[in-house]
Amino acid sequence: MSKNVADILVEMLVNAGVKRVYAVTGDSLNPVNDAVRRDGRLQWIHVRHEEAGAYAASMDAELDGIGCCMGSSGPGHVHLVNGLYDANRAGNPVIAIASTVTTDKLGLDNFQETNVTKLFDDCSKYCFMANTPVQAVHGFQSAIQHAIQQKGVGVVGLPGDIASADAKEVTTAEQNYFTDSRVIPSEEKIKELAEVINSHKKIMLYAGHGCRDAQQEVMHLAEKLNAPLGFSFRGKIFFDKEDNDYAVGLNGLLGNKSGFKSMHEAEVLLLLGTDFPYTEFLPEKNIIIQIDTKPERIGRRAKVDYGYHGSIKDTLTTLLPQITAKTDDSYLKEMRELHKDLEEKYASYVDAKSEQEKIHPEYVASLIDKLATDDAIFTVDTGMSAVWAARYLKGRKNRYLTGSFNHGSMANAMPMAMGAGLGHPDRQVVALCGDGGLTMLLGDLMTISQYKIPVKIIVFNNRCLGMVKLEMEVEGYPDWQTDMDNPDFAKLAAAMNIKAWEAKKSTDVALAIEEAFAHKGPALVNIYTDPAALAMPPEIKFEQMKGFAKSMSKLMLNGRTAEVIDNAKSNFKYLKELF
Repeated sequence: MSKNVADILVEMLVNAGVKRVYAVTGDSLNPVNDAVRRDGRLQWIHVRHEEAGAYAASMDAELDGIGCCMGSSGPGHVHLVNGLYDANRAGNPVIAIASTVTTDKLGLDNFQETNVTKLFDDCSKYCFMANTPVQAVHGFQSAIQHAIQQKGVGVVGLPGDIASADAKEVTTAEQNYFTDSRVIPSEEKIKELAEVINSHKKIMLYAGHGCRDAQQEVMHLAEKLNAPLGFSFRGKIFFDKEDNDYAVGLNGLLGNKSGFKSMHEAEVLLLLGTDFPYTEFLPEKNIIIQIDTKPERIGRRAKVDYGYHGSIKDTLTTLLPQITAKTDDSYLKEMRELHKDLEEKYASYVDAKSEQEKIHPEYVASLIDKLATDDAIFTVDTGMSAVWAARYLKGRKNRYLTGSFNHGSMANAMPMAMGAGLGHPDRQVVALCGDGGLTMLLGDLMTISQYKIPVKIIVFNNRCLGMVKLEMEVEGYPDWQTDMDNPDFAKLAAAMNIKAWEAKKSTDVALAIEEAFAHKGPALVNIYTDPAALAMPPEIKFEQMKGFAKSMSKLMLNGRTAEVIDNAKSNFKYLKELF
């Protein structure tokens, strides 16, 4: 029986390790849908919005090596763009099929026509428009190989008539190749690196997501050097553990004093597998070393003195025998004491707030950390949810934490949890969702319901765009258009056959989360958190106070006295905490 182009596509996806396809079928995508149905080896996940499908496919890739999403002509595949931007920036190998109008209609401003290569060029490693069956098959193989090797998105534009056309005999391989090469600096460079480290006393390690497969090696280096170990948000779940005697926390917008101080007081800062973006938090006067698998990243955020191209695991394995152990632990002890003091303050704050009627999000996040399993997968929305995750979620035996940490998009946590839940139904998957993020892609709660994906959705329902609200106050703008009128998320979930709980006071929270976590299927907990909860580190509170005062002054000058009084009343406690 002859195969069409869509059949070959399905074979290639299966051979590459794809397990499921996220898409909304229709028109030009129907031949591919039919090929998936007839083959039977791929699961077709009918999402309610293609953006959610792209995020879910990105999680398939992040956790298991490869993912796939599709969109039909024009508006269908345009919806993929935001999720694909996130996947591409996160380094997740995703194959995106953008089906489009028939070849005889291309270039004529046809109904639902887009310029696929222009549209996806900036959010992919490879983008190709197939105009013949032979081109299409070659394009599939190349897109998958680019995505795997360059760790990002591979896009193929596929006209409907090409998808259904007979596949011609082609010379390209119908499989793909996952390379497992060792990437290490030369012997000369390893020797240079060792000499720099050995000739200085105070070394600080800062670990990112690139250390995911090198946790043991990083810990051995920290132990040998008596070095404080800080970490980026993407790296924290691997090292922010109670039994890690070298951890000093995060730096950056979501960081703390111990992470910042350790970095600035080090003689040598060693950046390991991190593309930490907040240049203003990085030191300028000490020696900076950066190791990364992508040499184009080296030196673009900081004044790097020594840059090395290599994987963290392979490079440290080669380096460690050449490192002289350091016995002086005074610098480490000082930074660790500072970190412990901050952790105790965070804990005491949670204990105090747990007794109040208003639900503080810090208390919620600490309960999630306490009640979640040791191998839980956490997905977090951008904004305030990310703040609470950064402060209170801790690493354990095999936990994993992710979010839109490079792209910074809203609405990512719930669809990412979809992908994690489908790929790992044996593990607990917890989505920390803001009310603003959840309502953006609310329809895909029905995808979770339809496929019975056993995710646990915790809604931090503060009835506003909390992070934006703080940003406006810090910048001195009046807080305007950040409040939200929300539906009853628990009733909404129940209407979608998702088991739901609600918490309106602190005494309700623990039981609601416990029962949701114990439930075998999908669950949602709607928690009414205090919208005035602080988010910024202590060092930035003074700037918040000044910004709040500026915004109130602007309101006064514009004759909006009533709004000033209302804001002062609602923020009185907030201002007390700032002082």
